[in-house]
Amino acid sequence: MRAGPLSGDARVKEAAVAAIRRLGAGSGGSRLTNGSLALHEELEARLAEFLGRPAVMVTSAGYLANLAVGALLGPGDVVIGDRLVHACLIDAVRLGGARLRRYRHNDMDHLERLLAAGDPDAGRMIVTEGMFSTSGNVCDFSTSGNVCDLPGIAKLARTYGARVVMDSAHDAGLLGDAGRGAAEAHGLEEAVDVQTITFSKSFGTIGGAVAGPEEIILYLRHHARSMVFTAALSPACAAAALAALEIVVAEPERRRRLRTAAGRLSGELAGLGYAVVPSDRPVIAVPVGEDLRCFRLWRELFDEGVFTTAMISPGVPPGQALIRVSLTATHTDAQLDRIAAAFAAAGRRAGLLH
Repeated sequence: MRAGPLSGDARVKEAAVAAIRRLGAGSGGSRLTNGSLALHEELEARLAEFLGRPAVMVTSAGYLANLAVGALLGPGDVVIGDRLVHACLIDAVRLGGARLRRYRHNDMDHLERLLAAGDPDAGRMIVTEGMFSTSGNVCDFSTSGNVCDLPGIAKLARTYGARVVMDSAHDAGLLGDAGRGAAEAHGLEEAVDVQTITFSKSFGTIGGAVAGPEEIILYLRHHARSMVFTAALSPACAAAALAALEIVVAEPERRRRLRTAAGRLSGELAGLGYAVVPSDRPVIAVPVGEDLRCFRLWRELFDEGVFTTAMISPGVPPGQALIRVSLTATHTDAQLDRIAAAFAAAGRRAGLLH
């Protein structure tokens, strides 16, 4: 059982079809050669307006948007990243040749120790996700939840002269009054120097974008290898993302409904005995532990008609496998009841609930 996100919205699908009819299935080249379309520029302008950023660069995938950050780094720089940041941010640091240090998830004391121990003359960058999707039971949902501690990060960045990069893959389109993400929700958008997003979550298609100061985006257009040497985003995906963005802006009730549904389901899962603390975050991490037990629960849920995601190492630390439940605004109350009932039955058969 799956409820349709914006990828199944008729307006988004029709925009993609119309773009194919008008512009074809692809441009066959990178943005710097023969691949850039007026549609790409329209999407970038609209995203910049939405995110409240001076400039935006659209990429062919969210992974490539984060990989572009590597162009801002050099061998003498130090990057301090939350331990749970996505693999593409780690790859960006490697591509840039900088030194990577990892701080414990949302642990500001540990982050400060790493900043204080570093070379004061080195360029320093803090990387985090706006909302983490694999935090499970390693995160204190009762305080900041699976949202980054941006107030703490911003304070330390000012103190130690570090830049802040935030991956808003899961929070853009959802958090904040306007849906701009975790930074807006915290009221600290000015504290984030560069923000990246993906279109594969709230925007229902494929692609990504980097948002930030105009001089930074202009530099990335000509120096980020993931931009320079990758074929341009297809017209269908660009048009779909643009249509989805308009829906996100025009229909804020979707965000409210989604967060209400998430609070209800996470509460019911906690009531069943799963190690889930109730939260209004739509990506619900259900800790399981060992990989085989996680696969067993996933299969039992699948047999109950509920499709989830089994997250195992290297996606999560070894021994901290979890089931990830991704809700959408179109999940009905009846479907939420069915999901909870499936978790009850599957958990008993898998030996996780008694």
